[in-house]
Amino acid sequence: MALELLLRNARLHRKGGAALPPVDGPLTDIAVENGRIAALEPATSATASTSLGLSSSALSGSALSNAAVVIDAEGRLVSPGLIETHIHLDKSRILDRCSPAPNRGRDHMARVSAVKPGFTVEDVYARAAATLEQSILHGVTHMRTHVEVDPNVGLRGFEALTQLAEDFRWAIDLELCVFAQEGQTNVPEADANVVEGLRRGARAVGGAPGYDPDRAGQIARVFELAREFDVAVDLHLDIGPDIEDMDIHQVCDLTEKYGWGGRVAVGHGTKYSCLPADRLADLGKRMADVGVTLTVLPATDLFIMGRQRDHNVIRGVTDANVLVRHGVNCCLSTNNVLNPFTPFGDCSLMRIANLYANIVQRGAAEELEVTFEMLSERPARLLGREGHVLENHGIAVGNPADLVVWNAASPHEAIAAIAVPLHGFKGGRRTFSRALPELNRP
Repeated sequence: MALELLLRNARLHRKGGAALPPVDGPLTDIAVENGRIAALEPATSATASTSLGLSSSALSGSALSNAAVVIDAEGRLVSPGLIETHIHLDKSRILDRCSPAPNRGRDHMARVSAVKPGFTVEDVYARAAATLEQSILHGVTHMRTHVEVDPNVGLRGFEALTQLAEDFRWAIDLELCVFAQEGQTNVPEADANVVEGLRRGARAVGGAPGYDPDRAGQIARVFELAREFDVAVDLHLDIGPDIEDMDIHQVCDLTEKYGWGGRVAVGHGTKYSCLPADRLADLGKRMADVGVTLTVLPATDLFIMGRQRDHNVIRGVTDANVLVRHGVNCCLSTNNVLNPFTPFGDCSLMRIANLYANIVQRGAAEELEVTFEMLSERPARLLGREGHVLENHGIAVGNPADLVVWNAASPHEAIAAIAVPLHGFKGGRRTFSRALPELNRP
């Protein structure tokens, strides 16, 4: 069978913590067959011919042009597809009906809640599709989106995103995490909607304990549902500055009790940014031991934190690099796009990583390499487990050919320069291309 894709002269994203080759070091050709990486060979004119049982003549001339896409990466970085682990497609792009609070106000939730009754299946689908398309164009090939099922919106958002996941399978794997944003233990209909979403196939159950009058009760209920439906847990947790009142300890205890390690994530965790170093280290060791992932959401957390202060405003973005050193799996993600919680966003995870690195003041190459992992291999650990699509995420023979070519030579350069992706592939099929701008010199 002919090759579907030959990606020449690629500088590979490191695998398994191995050191990156020097910028002027050897390049690799990537051959793709049946949607999977069939060969990784030193860049030569006869790449992969032996591995694939093809003659070198089969990789040149008209036969190649008719049978395969051939792209010369010209020494640029090629990475696995990026992964969003925490985003809200259903409430993205609503600024036309729901403006941000002026004068650093804090009523983000009330503003969004007021417009949710007007959401229709068609409306959610259209807005979510626009956001999903931009994510794809920025190199995302896998995504977990939270979807709200509070009584003021019901299952309309869930229905829209279920259809969206099916319609965009050609470019992205979209996983739904169903949850009640505005209270669950005190809202029977919200709890019933969460259960119905799980019955309809949601692969994760979430929660927002900070908006529930019984925080501990909601967390316990989420774990109860996770066990009943055998799904992952992904909670919005510990938002604010009060480090003496944190829910992460209950989450760790339940994760350990039920053996749910590796299947539990918490998003935000702004309180952890306020912990002294020794307490952050203790927390990191506990999270690592039981298998709880932290997803840091720099754009939202920076925008909503510290609004009660008129000087020395806290940033509220946890330094995930520190937690990684203590063994915690950490991810970076977008969270919101163009709504009152985050009235900005172009769906670029590379921009999010750059923003994060600025906030936590991480600029050394090795620090940015770890940051890049939080967009790719680390979220794959969260979303991938036995039998799931991310079990084999990464550039290796036999793995799905979910690849991105970046206009950079290394992961740390990509973050530092907010590099744009030039080509994206899902299962070896090209999903987008982007031309570099040109100067029109006199």
